[in-house]
Amino acid sequence: MDEKVTFSLNKNILSKVDQMVDGKKIKDRNDALEKIIRRTVNRENVKTAFILAGGKGTRMRPFTYELPKPLIPVQGRPLLQHILDLLRKYEIRDIIISTGYMCDKIKEYFGNGSKFGLDITYIEEKEELGTAGALNMSKDLLKGPFIMFNGDILANIDLHDLIDFHSRNEGLATIALTPVDDPSRFGVADLKGDRIMKFVEKPKTHISNLINAGVYLLEPEVIKYVPKGKAMMETDVFPKLATEGKLFGYPYDGQWFDTGTHESYENAIKNWKKIK
Repeated sequence: MDEKVTFSLNKNILSKVDQMVDGKKIKDRNDALEKIIRRTVNRENVKTAFILAGGKGTRMRPFTYELPKPLIPVQGRPLLQHILDLLRKYEIRDIIISTGYMCDKIKEYFGNGSKFGLDITYIEEKEELGTAGALNMSKDLLKGPFIMFNGDILANIDLHDLIDFHSRNEGLATIALTPVDDPSRFGVADLKGDRIMKFVEKPKTHISNLINAGVYLLEPEVIKYVPKGKAMMETDVFPKLATEGKLFGYPYDGQWFDTGTHESYENAIKNWKKIK
């Protein structure tokens, strides 16, 4: 049950609060204040990010013969560094990077994270474990809710808003969703309200144009859904969570680029706007 609280604010602060009101997501001053308070409280619960950076990047050869994909440059900086810039912006500084292919080069560049204002821990996949299998190796490090990133995407997403959304829905997993013109080569979500009713990887028929953006907020309980060995979030984990009603979708329309092909990589180089 909500309780009414009355307090006074400086006019300058109140003016900034009023600027948040857009008549859609934030209808009035009360909505704005509630959102600020929720964000402040909820973001204290999410301090860790898990980044998948172990793939061989075969579709990006010949670049990946000499460099692991996370180190491929985008506008003069490694791809992975743009993800770290976003995490640092939203004060998520405890980073776990799952490495594999050419892991020594990733470790050499990023080190322990101190020069980037972060604390980086590495785990190493001796064999490829897919987009989910590495979570089993990290279960002792993931004690609270955490942000998970596919290491080959560029996304400018309001992580505080994602955290707030996840907290309000009280699910086990939230997938950030972004609209694309051709969803056929991605994982697609069928939404009912905020809940994902069905999650289909590379659908043959049209379900939705909202695709998996490769950014997730997960409760540590999700790791129990991950099979041992090689496993995929898209086919082994998310469909189970959707069936149980524990999977939610967070649509956003900010910048998003896939760098999985030469064409999409070129598009990212030309159009990506760095995290400020």
